[in-house]
Amino acid sequence: MNEMKVEEAKPIFRWAGGKRWALPVILSLVEKISFENYHEPFLGGAAVFFALKNKTSFLSDSNEALIDAYSALKEDPNNIIEELISLPKDEATYYQIRARKFALEITEATRFIYLNQLCFNGIYRVNSQGNFNVPFGKRSNFNFDIQNLKNVSDALQNVSLSCQDFTAGLSQIKSNDLVFLDPPYTISHNKNGFIAYNEKLFSLDDQHRLALFIEEIKSRGAYFILTNAAHDAVRDIFAKSGRAIQLSRKSLIGGTNASRGDYQELFFTNIPK
Repeated sequence: MNEMKVEEAKPIFRWAGGKRWALPVILSLVEKISFENYHEPFLGGAAVFFALKNKTSFLSDSNEALIDAYSALKEDPNNIIEELISLPKDEATYYQIRARKFALEITEATRFIYLNQLCFNGIYRVNSQGNFNVPFGKRSNFNFDIQNLKNVSDALQNVSLSCQDFTAGLSQIKSNDLVFLDPPYTISHNKNGFIAYNEKLFSLDDQHRLALFIEEIKSRGAYFILTNAAHDAVRDIFAKSGRAIQLSRKSLIGGTNASRGDYQELFFTNIPK
């Protein structure tokens, strides 16, 4: 595994469903193997990518705005940092920036980073017109970590970034590669509402496509780690994919009145015990 020079790079985006909390488990799995290339087709906040520090990586997501922001930060961090520093972090400015779209890629990337950091709970949500509509998160005292923005830009050098469906990168997966799969899902409706609620995020059809994708990964002699909800339907779909590990954690997403009790998540992997 090729370690990067910049070990300090940390996730720059607040992202629902992020896996920072699970890094000890993921890293304990990864240390059992030696792998070549790293693939993450549901990139999101990229916590696992930054923790592994693997130079040869193929990162993708179906969220075009997210990938554009990573790409712009990779190419031109200094201009993004200058624009972020110049922006007030008050509610009025937040709504002014939220209401605008910018033709310049650097400015639009700055807008994405700014809104992500100052919006409510780091949620990414758009309306039927495709406009970001998450309210202000009252983080007026927040300050951007300038050094980490530079570190992230350094960490993204020589990394492939793509906006695409998770299946599109199959041809790049080789023997002894590692693929980390963290599809979008919510388990706040753990049992009764799970299926209906997730149909808009990542449907059961998508879960079945993902199971087929994992079979292709295994047939190429590569390793995979999948995170998913601890639901009976998920257990059934991925029962033959690999061994299952069930973890419990506190829910960190939700409003003031939301239940924040323990909930379960499943990890599947073909990494040997």
